[in-house]
Amino acid sequence: MKLYKYIIFSLLFSLLVNCNSKVKKQILISETNTLNKYAKGFDIQKFEKYIKLTIKTPYPNSNKQFEYILVRENFDISTLPKSSIIIQIPIKKTVVTSTTHIPMLELLGVESSLVGFPNTKYISSEKTRKLIENGTIRELGMDSSLNTEIVIDLNPDVIIGFAMNAGNKSFETVERAGIPVIINGDWLEETPLGRAEWLKFFGALYDMEHKADSIFKTIEDEYNKAKKIASKASTKPTILSGAMFKDVWNLPAGESFVSQFLNDANTDYLWKNTKGKGSLQLNFENVLDKAQHADIWIAPGYFESKEQMLGSSSHYAEFNSFKTSNIYTFAIKKGKTGGVIYFELAPARPDLVLKDIIKIAHPELLKNHEFNFFEKME
Repeated sequence: MKLYKYIIFSLLFSLLVNCNSKVKKQILISETNTLNKYAKGFDIQKFEKYIKLTIKTPYPNSNKQFEYILVRENFDISTLPKSSIIIQIPIKKTVVTSTTHIPMLELLGVESSLVGFPNTKYISSEKTRKLIENGTIRELGMDSSLNTEIVIDLNPDVIIGFAMNAGNKSFETVERAGIPVIINGDWLEETPLGRAEWLKFFGALYDMEHKADSIFKTIEDEYNKAKKIASKASTKPTILSGAMFKDVWNLPAGESFVSQFLNDANTDYLWKNTKGKGSLQLNFENVLDKAQHADIWIAPGYFESKEQMLGSSSHYAEFNSFKTSNIYTFAIKKGKTGGVIYFELAPARPDLVLKDIIKIAHPELLKNHEFNFFEKME
């Protein structure tokens, strides 16, 4: 009897192992991971009949991930777990909530799918502004408090959200109405190319993965070519950045994406060896002691002129770069309704940002390049 039980148990165990092996084999055959090269905040997994989009970093200090199943028409959704958030692709109508999303849509040629946006006055792109002016894109109020009645009436396939934390009542309201919300965390990426790689996120939603991959590859190549050109510079100018707000000087930390721009442009950023991926908050004396003789001042906050700077603080005049008028700002270049172009386009086109900085630091290397974002301050 014991021998009989042992034989039965062995057969059952053998069948279980074999079945599990077959399931695992099927998954491995039908699944391929699209690993991002730079972006860390999202992941795309392509299965035989659907795509799984995972948002790994939706907002700062998040310990929660969100998964979405992207399916094409006629897909049998009964084969998926009931808890799945399902989005049919390609999406036809969308609402986005950050100006950084606008260039992504335009690069893919799908800006006409945008039906609503909060604070449309901040959009600078001439192409998308035309859609706003002819009424194709509706005004939705504030990004933190969307006009949910208009959003529900527009009934977009998805809302691409922007969030500082987990709580957003507007998003919760439209989700209860059956409109999925995906939080886009592109702004949390730590590298210039990592931010731009979120183009692949939009490529997945519009079922245009190959086009998104191709466009990003071009941006990546242009960035790396510019970096290689900068490496040939015979000089390495010292760089000051940032400005004061209420007696506190904010400037990029040494591990930030801004610091990487300055490093890739072959400059000597004076705070390049500091820790941190965001901003440093320093007092004026510390900054003056380290950067009084800096060659170039890049991005002095929102100031558009030296006169404005002096109106805010006479201490700015103590820096050599101020005295020699070697200050470059992105605050001057604005769209038709006042939106700063840098904040909209720069995350999607880090190659253009890098070329601007190289032109500032090493003008002899890019003689024919025209500034896209920066301008010398008068």
